[in-house]
Parts: sequence; structure tokens; C-alpha cells
Amino acid sequence: MSTPRVGVAALGGTIAMTSRTGREVTPTLAADDLIAAVPRLGDLADVTATTVATRPSASVTSADLAAVIEWAAAQVAQGACGVVVTQGTDSIEESAYWLDLHWDRPEPLVVTGAMRPPTTPGADGPANLLAAVLTASAQEARGRGVLVVLNDTVHTAAEVLKGRSSHPDAFVSRPFGPLGFLEEERLHMRAPAARRRPALPVTKGAAPPSVALLETHLDDTGHVLDLVVRAGYDGVVIAGFGVGHVPERMVDAVQRAIDAGVIVAVATRAGNGPTHEASYGYAGSEVDLLARGVIAAGWLHPRKARVLLVELLRDGAGVEQVRDEFAQRGTVAG
Repeated sequence: MSTPRVGVAALGGTIAMTSRTGREVTPTLAADDLIAAVPRLGDLADVTATTVATRPSASVTSADLAAVIEWAAAQVAQGACGVVVTQGTDSIEESAYWLDLHWDRPEPLVVTGAMRPPTTPGADGPANLLAAVLTASAQEARGRGVLVVLNDTVHTAAEVLKGRSSHPDAFVSRPFGPLGFLEEERLHMRAPAARRRPALPVTKGAAPPSVALLETHLDDTGHVLDLVVRAGYDGVVIAGFGVGHVPERMVDAVQRAIDAGVIVAVATRAGNGPTHEASYGYAGSEVDLLARGVIAAGWLHPRKARVLLVELLRDGAGVEQVRDEFAQRGTVAG
């Protein structure tokens, strides 16, 4: 049996950080350095390494991710059975979903990182990279789009969330838990691959549309939403109360945004569960908002809903196409 070929691209993050002072860390390591830290990889796969960027997690951009898609497609065209991307964990839940929206190949694209830098006792980066390469080379991972692998746990890009600011077990999948696990260097999945929505095209060069993410709160009057509209934003995702609600005093601001041509979507700020469509009928409820033209995010977390809205608007989608895409991708299997 031939050795599988896997491409590894590095974007920076904690997994690539070292310290020049003996205390705080900054991203310094390239992809080759990460590979060299895991000698076992050479026994499992023919690994090629590329450094796309060396950034902290919060500074990763959609342009970086577009470069990753281009690199990953080239790796697959050259015979890779899968690809791995290493990056900072703080933005993985958004960047993995961005990649998933644009990845159109059956070969797995696996995102991983580390919660502890290489200079810290108990550093988890090498184990995570090993698990990611094992996943990328596994037949069971094909046809599942972009996967996130940390702590020997496999998550889908649409459901993964960073549930804790630190600790190696920081990542969770909501609402139904992880997709799979690695045991003794073998991948175990709990369900067959689901049918995927068509990938969105990658639009190069153009600045991303301006889409705000606003969370409702006690005494919210919609003033910030009005400011966002005046600033010329193209869209807004509201992280609403419960199953997709805003305060009654905010309703007029929502209507002004819609009247101004801003696409408004509502998700739940609860962190788990979907928005509803027909449960509550008071001013500011989901029934009221949907009647005004607000788009329901369904099961999508607010941060992922914002990523989806940005990419749909970047592709030139109108409000009805956006509504349809949210209806399809906001389902449990979306």
C-alpha cells in the first residue's frame, strides 16, 4: 500500500508561537518547523509543508483563507489525499466555516491548532497535528467538507465552537456533539457523510462586504443598529434573545435598516439551539421580525451566520437568494 500524500499549510497561531523573552509568545514557526516536531508523521504520510502566513488568530483574514483554498486545491490536483491547515484557535470557528463554504472537493480539508504553545509543558500542538494528518488521510473523512480536529476529537466546521478561552479541551460541537474521535491512530466517525450544499465561489481582490454582528441586550433601543446603517453597512446579523427576539424598543430600528436596503438576519445569542418561526407573536418576536423581512439564521451560531452573509453578499446574492441559502444552510445538516 502506497504512503498517502498530505499537504500541510501554516497560518500561525499558538501552535507556531515561541518566546523571545521567556514569557509572552508570538508566532514565529513555519510549517516545516511544525512538521519537524512530529517525527511520527513521516511513518504515516508523505507530508509537504507550506507557510501561507504567520499571524495570531485574531489577525487571520479572508484573503489568507482564499490563499489557503487555492493552495489546497493545487495540493489535491497534485495527488494529495487530504490537506491540513494549522492556525490560531481563537478564530477557528469562523475560518473553518469560511473554508467549508468554499471547499468543493471530496478530499478532506482539516483545520487544527493548539491551546498551548510549543514552549509550554504539555504542549498539545504536535498531537493535534498528528491527529489532523491521520484524519486528512482517512477514507472515512472524505466527502465531509472541512473538519476541525483538536484533542483527538473531530468536529464539523458548521457546528464547532470554542467553548472555553483556554485548556486543551476547549472545543465543542453544538447541538449534537462531535462528529468523531481518534483512538490508537484510527478515525472513528459516528455518522456517514451528509449531502453538502454547493460551494460558493472565491472572489479574489474585492474587499469583503461590511456586515456587522450586534448582540441584543437589556435596554437595547436599536441606537447602535441605526449607527451601523448610517455608516453604510451592507448587512447585519443580530444575536437576539431566545429563539430570535429583540426588545420592542428596537423594532423601529430594525425596520429602518430593512427600509434602507440593509439585509438583516437574526440568530440566537443563547449559544445552542435554533431560531424559531412561529412560536411568539409580540412586537420584536421572531414572527414579527420575519414578517418585516428579517432572515432567520436557524441553527447557525451568530458568528457563522455573519460569515455566511458576508460571503453571499460578496458573491452578489440578493435578499431572496440570501434567504434561501440561510434556510438551507441553517438546518442541522446544513
